[in-house]
Amino acid sequence: MSLMDLREMTLRPIGVVRNSVNQPTQEGWKELESEIVLRPELADGLWRIEEFSHLVIIFWIDRVGDERPLKVHPRGNQGLPLMGVFATRAPQHPNPLGITDVELLGINGNVLRVRGLDALNGTPVLDIKPYLPPAFAPGEIRVPEWV
Repeated sequence: MSLMDLREMTLRPIGVVRNSVNQPTQEGWKELESEIVLRPELADGLWRIEEFSHLVIIFWIDRVGDERPLKVHPRGNQGLPLMGVFATRAPQHPNPLGITDVELLGINGNVLRVRGLDALNGTPVLDIKPYLPPAFAPGEIRVPEWV
Protein backbone atom coordinates (compact mmCIF):
# COMPACT_ATOMS: atom_id res chain seq x y z
CA MET A 1 0.00 0.00 0.00
CA SER A 2 1.39 3.39 -0.90
CA LEU A 3 0.80 6.62 0.96
CA MET A 4 -1.60 7.61 -1.79
CA ASP A 5 -3.73 4.54 -1.00
CA LEU A 6 -4.26 5.40 2.66
CA ARG A 7 -7.97 5.67 3.34
CA GLU A 8 -9.94 7.17 6.15
CA MET A 9 -11.53 4.71 8.52
CA THR A 10 -14.47 4.81 10.85
CA LEU A 11 -14.22 3.70 14.46
CA ARG A 12 -17.17 3.09 16.74
CA PRO A 13 -16.56 3.43 20.47
CA ILE A 14 -17.14 0.30 22.52
CA GLY A 15 -17.96 2.31 25.61
CA VAL A 16 -17.42 5.44 27.63
CA VAL A 17 -15.38 6.54 30.67
CA ARG A 18 -17.23 7.59 33.82
CA ASN A 19 -15.31 9.43 36.54
CA SER A 20 -15.17 12.77 38.38
CA VAL A 21 -12.68 14.53 36.06
CA ASN A 22 -14.23 16.96 33.57
CA GLN A 23 -11.23 19.17 32.78
CA PRO A 24 -7.71 18.17 31.63
CA THR A 25 -5.17 17.95 34.43
CA GLN A 26 -1.56 16.81 34.76
CA GLU A 27 -1.88 15.35 38.26
CA GLY A 28 -3.93 12.82 40.19
CA TRP A 29 -4.48 10.13 37.57
CA LYS A 30 -2.53 7.37 39.28
CA GLU A 31 -5.07 6.86 42.09
CA LEU A 32 -8.20 7.92 40.18
CA GLU A 33 -10.90 5.28 40.01
CA SER A 34 -13.04 5.22 36.88
CA GLU A 35 -15.72 3.09 35.34
CA ILE A 36 -15.65 1.97 31.74
CA VAL A 37 -19.23 1.39 30.65
CA LEU A 38 -19.34 -0.84 27.57
CA ARG A 39 -22.20 -1.02 25.13
CA PRO A 40 -24.43 -3.77 26.61
CA GLU A 41 -24.19 -5.98 23.52
CA LEU A 42 -20.39 -6.22 24.07
CA ALA A 43 -20.58 -7.48 27.67
CA ASP A 44 -19.80 -11.08 26.64
CA GLY A 45 -16.44 -9.83 25.38
CA LEU A 46 -15.45 -9.27 29.02
CA TRP A 47 -15.81 -12.95 29.90
CA ARG A 48 -12.92 -14.01 32.18
CA ILE A 49 -11.22 -10.59 31.96
CA GLU A 50 -11.02 -10.58 35.78
CA GLU A 51 -8.25 -13.18 35.43
CA PHE A 52 -5.99 -10.23 34.55
CA SER A 53 -4.90 -7.73 37.18
CA HIS A 54 -4.21 -4.98 34.63
CA LEU A 55 -5.64 -3.89 31.29
CA VAL A 56 -4.62 -1.63 28.43
CA ILE A 57 -7.29 0.93 27.57
CA ILE A 58 -7.32 2.64 24.17
CA PHE A 59 -9.46 5.75 23.97
CA TRP A 60 -10.15 8.78 21.79
CA ILE A 61 -8.99 12.07 23.32
CA ASP A 62 -12.08 13.89 22.13
CA ARG A 63 -11.52 17.27 23.81
CA VAL A 64 -7.99 18.05 22.67
CA GLY A 65 -9.06 20.79 20.25
CA ASP A 66 -8.39 21.17 16.54
CA GLU A 67 -4.78 22.37 16.71
CA ARG A 68 -2.36 19.55 15.83
CA PRO A 69 1.21 20.91 15.99
CA LEU A 70 3.94 18.52 14.91
CA LYS A 71 6.31 19.79 17.63
CA VAL A 72 5.30 20.18 21.27
CA HIS A 73 6.78 20.56 24.73
CA PRO A 74 6.01 17.35 26.68
CA ARG A 75 3.24 17.78 29.25
CA GLY A 76 2.85 21.36 27.93
CA ASN A 77 5.90 22.29 30.03
CA GLN A 78 7.98 24.97 28.30
CA GLY A 79 10.91 23.92 30.50
CA LEU A 80 11.08 20.57 28.71
CA PRO A 81 12.68 20.33 25.27
CA LEU A 82 10.64 20.81 22.10
CA MET A 83 9.96 17.36 20.63
CA GLY A 84 8.25 15.96 17.57
CA VAL A 85 4.71 14.99 18.57
CA PHE A 86 5.43 11.32 17.76
CA ALA A 87 8.25 11.42 20.35
CA THR A 88 5.75 12.35 23.09
CA ARG A 89 2.57 11.10 24.67
CA ALA A 90 0.97 14.52 24.15
CA PRO A 91 -2.71 14.44 23.16
CA GLN A 92 -2.16 16.62 20.06
CA HIS A 93 -1.33 13.74 17.69
CA PRO A 94 -2.97 13.72 14.23
CA ASN A 95 -5.18 10.93 15.59
CA PRO A 96 -5.58 11.75 19.29
CA LEU A 97 -5.48 8.23 20.67
CA GLY A 98 -4.85 7.66 24.35
CA ILE A 99 -3.42 4.41 25.63
CA THR A 100 -3.05 3.69 29.33
CA ASP A 101 -2.28 0.67 31.48
CA VAL A 102 -4.78 0.43 34.34
CA GLU A 103 -5.42 -1.78 37.33
CA LEU A 104 -8.65 -3.76 37.09
CA LEU A 105 -10.57 -3.35 40.36
CA GLY A 106 -13.77 -5.14 39.45
CA ILE A 107 -16.42 -5.97 36.90
CA ASN A 108 -20.19 -5.88 37.05
CA GLY A 109 -21.96 -6.87 33.84
CA ASN A 110 -20.84 -4.41 31.17
CA VAL A 111 -19.04 -2.09 33.63
CA LEU A 112 -15.35 -2.30 34.50
CA ARG A 113 -13.97 -0.50 37.53
CA VAL A 114 -10.33 0.55 37.02
CA ARG A 115 -7.62 2.65 38.66
CA GLY A 116 -5.17 4.91 36.86
CA LEU A 117 -7.06 5.81 33.68
CA ASP A 118 -6.00 9.28 32.50
CA ALA A 119 -9.18 10.01 30.55
CA LEU A 120 -11.89 12.57 31.20
CA ASN A 121 -15.47 11.77 32.13
CA GLY A 122 -17.35 10.95 28.92
CA THR A 123 -14.26 9.97 26.90
CA PRO A 124 -15.03 7.37 24.20
CA VAL A 125 -13.28 4.03 24.72
CA LEU A 126 -12.13 2.31 21.52
CA ASP A 127 -10.66 -0.96 22.80
CA ILE A 128 -9.60 -2.95 25.85
CA LYS A 129 -6.74 -5.43 25.88
CA PRO A 130 -5.22 -7.48 28.69
CA TYR A 131 -1.90 -6.18 29.95
CA LEU A 132 0.86 -8.71 29.35
CA PRO A 133 4.38 -8.43 30.75
CA PRO A 134 6.70 -6.65 28.32
CA ALA A 135 7.68 -9.68 26.26
CA PHE A 136 7.95 -7.63 23.07
CA ALA A 137 10.69 -5.26 24.20
CA PRO A 138 13.44 -5.56 21.59
CA GLY A 139 16.25 -5.29 24.10
CA GLU A 140 17.35 -2.54 26.44
CA ILE A 141 14.89 0.34 26.65
CA ARG A 142 16.19 3.92 26.25
CA VAL A 143 14.30 7.13 27.06
CA PRO A 144 15.37 10.81 27.00
CA GLU A 145 16.84 12.29 30.17
CA TRP A 146 13.80 14.58 30.74
CA VAL A 147 11.52 11.55 31.16
